[in-house]
Amino acid sequence: MSATRPYALVLYGTTGFTGGLCARYLARKLPAGTPWALAGRNRAKLEQVAAGLPGDNPPELIEADSGDPASLTALAARTRALASTVGPYMQYGEPLVRACVEQGTHYCDLTGEPEFVNTLLSRYHEAAQASGCALVNCCGFDSIPHDAGVLFAIRELTLEHGGKLDGPVTAEGAVAFSAKFSGGTWRSALEAFARPGANQRSQRDAQVRLKQWYPRKVGSLAPKPHKDDALGG
Repeated sequence: MSATRPYALVLYGTTGFTGGLCARYLARKLPAGTPWALAGRNRAKLEQVAAGLPGDNPPELIEADSGDPASLTALAARTRALASTVGPYMQYGEPLVRACVEQGTHYCDLTGEPEFVNTLLSRYHEAAQASGCALVNCCGFDSIPHDAGVLFAIRELTLEHGGKLDGPVTAEGAVAFSAKFSGGTWRSALEAFARPGANQRSQRDAQVRLKQWYPRKVGSLAPKPHKDDALGG
């Protein structure tokens, strides 16, 4: 990847609910002087979001549309990393991933759609390795509380144990929340529930490929969610 690309990060899908939250967070937290941009299909809405951002490092604005592959290719070619909040991802996500893989651009999203994640693994894992880019999914509520919770629990267990654990550990947990679904999350959930057969096929295909690529590391994919009275969820 060229170090001369004009942006370190582009946030795609800024005009939605979650995209707006991400834009405000980045405006507060990015190191001073970091070159970044907001991207979406409607410039007027991008300008509206940018006008409400805090801080003194305003982003540039880029028009790009998931229905216009050329605009996505141009977008991916201008940044070292790209974060997408555009869902449902099975409808709108793959063209942007393809553009990032072709341009060697690091990509992340906050999808919670298993079919999308499994589809990307099957179709783009090897191509992403070849182009030197990372594809990272589920960077949101679907992943972070669970991963951070398990990490905390294992660290506490190690302290109680008095040193490095000497055997495998299985962790189960339940998450309770009182927030409402955003419109994009609701649409993604409906999309996933409407495609049970496709979800199962994509999971089987991903599992076969994972076992081929990482035979010593991958035994099976995560178990299906179930109710646990002891955990209360």
